[in-house]
Amino acid sequence: MRALLIACLTLLLTIISGEGYGQTQNIYVCNQGSATVSIISTKTNEITATVDLKKLGFSANAKPHYAIAEPDGSFWYITMIGENKVLKFNRDNELVASTEFEVPGLMTMDPNSDLLYVGRSMSAVNPPQSFGIIRRSDMELLQEVDLFFGRPHAIATIPETNWVFIASLSSNQFLSVNTETEELDLKDLDGMNNVIVNFAISPDKKTMVATGQVTGKLLVFDITDPASPQLTETISVNAEPWHPVYSADGMYVYFANKGANSVTVVDMEAKKVDAVIEGKGLAQPHGAGLSADGKYLYISNNNMKMSDMNDHSSHGKPGTLVIIDTKTREIVKVLEIGMNPTGLGTNVQ
Repeated sequence: MRALLIACLTLLLTIISGEGYGQTQNIYVCNQGSATVSIISTKTNEITATVDLKKLGFSANAKPHYAIAEPDGSFWYITMIGENKVLKFNRDNELVASTEFEVPGLMTMDPNSDLLYVGRSMSAVNPPQSFGIIRRSDMELLQEVDLFFGRPHAIATIPETNWVFIASLSSNQFLSVNTETEELDLKDLDGMNNVIVNFAISPDKKTMVATGQVTGKLLVFDITDPASPQLTETISVNAEPWHPVYSADGMYVYFANKGANSVTVVDMEAKKVDAVIEGKGLAQPHGAGLSADGKYLYISNNNMKMSDMNDHSSHGKPGTLVIIDTKTREIVKVLEIGMNPTGLGTNVQ
């Protein structure tokens, strides 16, 4: 009996520490320029695998853009702009299913449902005015929901609800959609077009933030009534804020500033910038993700700009994944990954 108790306690501690098979946390980084996906373990902060999409029969111009994963790590998904597809992989990084979807960009999902919501790529000049609903279990495209505006991009959903938010790049608007009741609410924002890059939902599901590429603002919305989001704060940040992510306790929001080669930390209680992080490896920072314990922040970096007028080789430079200690706000590691890394995702969300 004593041996059995010890074994059970050991198993429990293993799961809590994130070392259990189902709780292993990976960071999946899409390398848009090299048609690969880099997989990094948050336990070791090392690259554990690289999925080469070309070896799976896709073109060198597949342009994998964004990744998202099931919380238990059983499956993960990527969008491919160049192939007009959304792919599904298992935990062993084997391709198990795919679906056709024109110029897919960002994705969001409710882990408690079987649905994956997919927006359109920012790089598409005239994408369809709709977002997609895919059933994750068999990857069937169930519906393309028509919208009132062009160039849909930013997308988020409130867990355990049917509410999806999607914003336009071409107009200062976003839509609240209840995918079950088909209730809609179009929100017009005052002033110049923010060009909203993406949303993030707070852990308590009461607040949503949006990053404004053109205005350099973090927009804060009260979504206690998802049918009618209310703008409550506008926070000035560095140039071109990109993909935001909330800390697990809801106290902070982190995001890259692509136009300033920096990372911003916003205190969500004080509603002000708490820190700006700069340093080695931050070069057109793009995606953001956190380790499950909140210790590390992961930032992908395009690294696509020429360093000087005579440097014609910068477009051949690998991108980076910058790893930041969230307590000290210091860069602790820089990993070279594939070309032009863009969106990243993780399990254990």
